[in-house]
Amino acid sequence: MSDQSSTTAQDRYRETVFLPRTSFPMRGGLPTREPEMLARWKAMELDRKIFDAGKGKPVFTLHDGPPYANGHLHIGHALNKISKDVVNRAQRMSGKRVRYIPGWDCHGLPIEWRVEEEYRKAGKDKDAVPVLQFRAECRDYARNWVKIQGEEFQRLGVQGEWDHRYATMDFASEAAIVAEIGRFLLNGQLYRGLRPVMWSPVEKTALAEAEIEYHDIVSTTIHVAFPIIADPTPGQALADVSAVIWTTTPWTIPANRALAYGPEITYVVLRADEVTESSLVPPGAKLLIAEERVAAFCAETGILAHHILYTLPGEALEGAISAHPLRGKGYEFDVPMLPGDFVTTEAGTGLVHLAPAHGQDDFALTQKYGIEVPELVRDDGTYAAWTPHFAGIHVFKAADPVCEALAEAMQRWTGNGDAPAGLLARGSIVHSYPHSWRSRKPVIFRATPQWFIRMDGERHLRRDALEALRDVAFVPEMARNRLTAMVEQRPDWCISRQRAWGVPIAVFVQKGTGEVLRDPEVMRRIVDAMREHGADIWYSAAPSAFLGPDRDPADYEQVFDIVDVWFESGSTHAFVLGEDGLNFPADVYLEGSDQHRGWFQASLLESVGTRGVAPFRTLVTNGFVLDEQGRKMSKSLGNVIAPADVTDKLGADILRLWVVNSDTNEDLRIGNEILKQQGELYRRLRNTLRWCLGALDGFTPGEAVPYEELPELERYILHRLTEMYALVRRGVETHQWVGVYPALHQFCTTDLSAFYFDVRKDSLYCDAPEAPRRRAARTVLDILHRALCTWLAPVLVFTAEEAWTARFGEEGSVHLEAFLEPETNWADPELADRWTRLRALRRVITTELEAARRAGLIGSSLEAKVKLPLTERETLLFGDVDWAELAIVSQLEVDILTGAPSIYLDDEQDETLPGAPEPHLGPTVAAAPGHRCDRCWRVLPEVGAQLAHPALCLRCVAVVEGQGA
Repeated sequence: MSDQSSTTAQDRYRETVFLPRTSFPMRGGLPTREPEMLARWKAMELDRKIFDAGKGKPVFTLHDGPPYANGHLHIGHALNKISKDVVNRAQRMSGKRVRYIPGWDCHGLPIEWRVEEEYRKAGKDKDAVPVLQFRAECRDYARNWVKIQGEEFQRLGVQGEWDHRYATMDFASEAAIVAEIGRFLLNGQLYRGLRPVMWSPVEKTALAEAEIEYHDIVSTTIHVAFPIIADPTPGQALADVSAVIWTTTPWTIPANRALAYGPEITYVVLRADEVTESSLVPPGAKLLIAEERVAAFCAETGILAHHILYTLPGEALEGAISAHPLRGKGYEFDVPMLPGDFVTTEAGTGLVHLAPAHGQDDFALTQKYGIEVPELVRDDGTYAAWTPHFAGIHVFKAADPVCEALAEAMQRWTGNGDAPAGLLARGSIVHSYPHSWRSRKPVIFRATPQWFIRMDGERHLRRDALEALRDVAFVPEMARNRLTAMVEQRPDWCISRQRAWGVPIAVFVQKGTGEVLRDPEVMRRIVDAMREHGADIWYSAAPSAFLGPDRDPADYEQVFDIVDVWFESGSTHAFVLGEDGLNFPADVYLEGSDQHRGWFQASLLESVGTRGVAPFRTLVTNGFVLDEQGRKMSKSLGNVIAPADVTDKLGADILRLWVVNSDTNEDLRIGNEILKQQGELYRRLRNTLRWCLGALDGFTPGEAVPYEELPELERYILHRLTEMYALVRRGVETHQWVGVYPALHQFCTTDLSAFYFDVRKDSLYCDAPEAPRRRAARTVLDILHRALCTWLAPVLVFTAEEAWTARFGEEGSVHLEAFLEPETNWADPELADRWTRLRALRRVITTELEAARRAGLIGSSLEAKVKLPLTERETLLFGDVDWAELAIVSQLEVDILTGAPSIYLDDEQDETLPGAPEPHLGPTVAAAPGHRCDRCWRVLPEVGAQLAHPALCLRCVAVVEGQGA
């Protein structure tokens, strides 16, 4: 047959081949198609239809932790909201009614800081602006970003009741937050007290632990001698001795009021006999330090030779009193030595200087002994006017003047029966130090009057919170220890802030007694007013409007501190959950691991403190997002990946696929190469959907074949579907999606594209429409399409919708469908085990075919004839298979062997025993005899047997003639 006549014959029969046809394109074009789909969903009111479809179903509630309304979304936002959306969609498609109410955190310092920045640029004084005007500008700023972020979240494919969103600055929300403060007020847990809190001198406000980040800084270190003036030890072991402390905060020396020792630590009195030329230690000085620190102390202070004069236990120091090293410069008080269980010998001298205004341990220990808490540092970080010798100096610039004063004090030592006082050494250290995450500036501990919620005491909030956590599920489980430890260790909750933009701690304090007013009727009036007018009413209305006619406003102080934003966000359960079809406690809270010290903890304490239960049944935690090298993202490194950039270039579905293909239990990585890899994974999934759609062209329900009549291969694929669905169900039930979608991708590429589709391609393209094998394949493809579309819909929200509507029309939506659930009889482990063996043997054959192709013996596999030797037992297991179809060759001949051991079965007797026959050989490949069919391309001797169609095999002749060709 000439090339021209062969081409003519192929053209003649091309139209008789059932090639795939679909409107679903090969290329996703996601950046263009996704916005079009969002517009379509809006036009068809998909959110309303989802809402209506859920009525009467069991309720599932994932409560949205509110992002901050400040700036465009970052990649952490995308991870968080996509993760929540996957959980919500999967629950909905599993038969639940999901009410997802997106929310925003709108108050607090970040927004206030941004508005102040605009003032600074314009040369305006923020403090000169009326508070209501300033609050209105903050509200406008937050409102704008709520709108922008809402649009950006929706662009990511996140489904929710966006028109029903909540915000902490809504009037109803503000009223509810004040009502929650009132609950703590009325149950006695809210109190005002003086104690150290994290304080930002730049922002002039207290900060929560969750608002702190740590950076390395260089700090000045000093060793300071405190002369002991009262010696309780036997034999006056401490006569003429100075206790030595070491600190990294020289600025706290003016606030020193005590020293701490460890009762279990052994101490020594060391006499410095010889020192270096640069040492500040005077020879002959007698110094008290921990025995374990002697060598390090001498090295750090330049002591070359010394003697140990006394050794004494820490408990012997009880009752000892020292003098402040700056006595004579306005520091004329005694400094008692107190036992402290927090004192260690890991660093320093084994003695700790206590500044009760600037440390939690310092405060707790000195309060126990009734020692005053001096207030020497103002809100801007400068020493107050009444601070002797250092008034007006900023604490972060105080190292030099403090050291100079201490050095001067040391120079006054005479050695004539007195103990030295002052500076013994100065150095520096690089260490991790707390900073405000907003201003990126260092913070200090500063004792100020603040409002606190008691963790312990009569109502036992700490104990109750820990008890409530026992009934909470954690995903991953290891996160339980983190949150539990934080609750165990946290101090009383400081909820007050000294700013303007937020919900006020709307309480009154009696001026005469200092007692907070705990009156339910007053609190009711405050809450009612805020529900109608918002929190601004606290600033604009007369106090009498709240106090009522029976109290004189002149007798009360109105508190204008605002509440910590963590208290606000921790209160959101109070005005989102429990009503309007939303569960309380919520089924799930899902956030990053940093929220164990933030929203998770605030919500737990707020809910347990007011309702006695945790507001969540399950806590799901994900890691942080890093770049491809594992570095934190930063503009200076140029490694920031913005969600908008990804959606504009690749599409939201690629970003969503990255989320579910990552191990969210650990820190995640993202970058251009990783996104490129996700694009490749997406392309394979899309091609799988496209092939299904193309092969299903014209499929009708009447074409379907009952399960009992399906060939083994189809039943095997359905069994594999049951295994895939088990993974999906596990994700739904545990909210643990790690590994689920990678397994689904592997199924699509390995089981379907590289195996099932390849094997059944010939039947689908070339068998007659009514052929049982073709109908069976299309029956399974129909199931596969429905399964893949619904199972992928929680993740590939746009692509799954496109693949669904390409077949069923745009009147419906895959997001109104339920997950395809496999029939129980599809699970067939024995069949699966058989086909695992068959596929292994198929790989042996394809390996030989590839070798023959490389050797030039054949071109495509359809040009091959395979001889497959099988033993009698192998024939029983494998011989009933259409091996030519399974191996995709034109001809395959099984050669049944007798007496030879198997090479494919691993459960026969050991063939290496003496006298055992040699195992048989594997398959061999030769060029297939005959001619190639111009329609199916198989090479068969029968081609040409029919004169009417000399270029076709007998099967193709029957199909063509059945089509009337």
